[in-house]
Amino acid sequence: MIGNMDWPAFWSPLALSLKVALLSSVASMALGAAAARWMTRRSFKGKTLLETVFMLPLVLPPTVVGFLLLVGLGRRSWIGRFAEWLFSAPIVFSWWAAVIAAVVVSFPLVYQTMKAGFSSVDRGLEDAARSAGANERQVFAYITLPLAYRSFLTAYILGFARGFGEFGATLMIAGNIPGKTQTTPTAIYLAVDAGNATMAWAWTLSMIAVSFLLLLFARTKND
Repeated sequence: MIGNMDWPAFWSPLALSLKVALLSSVASMALGAAAARWMTRRSFKGKTLLETVFMLPLVLPPTVVGFLLLVGLGRRSWIGRFAEWLFSAPIVFSWWAAVIAAVVVSFPLVYQTMKAGFSSVDRGLEDAARSAGANERQVFAYITLPLAYRSFLTAYILGFARGFGEFGATLMIAGNIPGKTQTTPTAIYLAVDAGNATMAWAWTLSMIAVSFLLLLFARTKND
C-alpha cells in the first residue's frame, strides 16, 4: 500500500501545512505577546470586553470564524479590494488566507499563555532594573524574558500546533485547491470523502507524529 502511494501528492499538503504553521505561529506569537504584555500592564475601562473579543475565536465554531474572515477579507470588502490592488491578487483562496485563518484561531491560546507568563513575573524586579538605569528593551531582554521563557515556549508550540491542525476556518477562506491551498487537514477530509484510506491514514499519522513531538518537546523543556 505504501509503495503504491502518490508521494508528491502526499508531501504537497504536508509541506504547505508546515509552512502555514511556521508563519502563523510567528505572527500569532508576536501579536499575542504584545497584546498580553499590554493587557497585564494596564487597567482601563472596557478591558474585560476587549479581552473577551480576544478570546472569541477559541469558542466560536471554526466555520463561523472562517465566514467572518471571508466577509471581512473578500473582494466586496475594502480590505479585500485594497489587498487585491496592492498585491494584484485576492486574499481569499490563496495560501496566505490559510495563514491568516491560522493566526486568528491560534491567537487566543498564545495570548492566554503569554498573559499567564507575564503575570508571573515579579514587577519589583522589573522596577529595580529600571531604577538601576535599564531601558524597557533591556528590562524585557534580561528580566522579563528569562523569567517567562517557559510561557514563551509553550505559547509558540501551542500556536504552531493549532495552526498546523486548523481546518474549518481554512476551508472557508482558503478553500481546498490541491497544490495551492490544500493543507493536510483538508486533504484528509478529501481523501476520506473519496474513499482513499491509504492517503488519509498517512496524513493522519504524520499529523499525530508532528503534534506528539511538539508536545513532548514542550513537556521536556518545562519539566
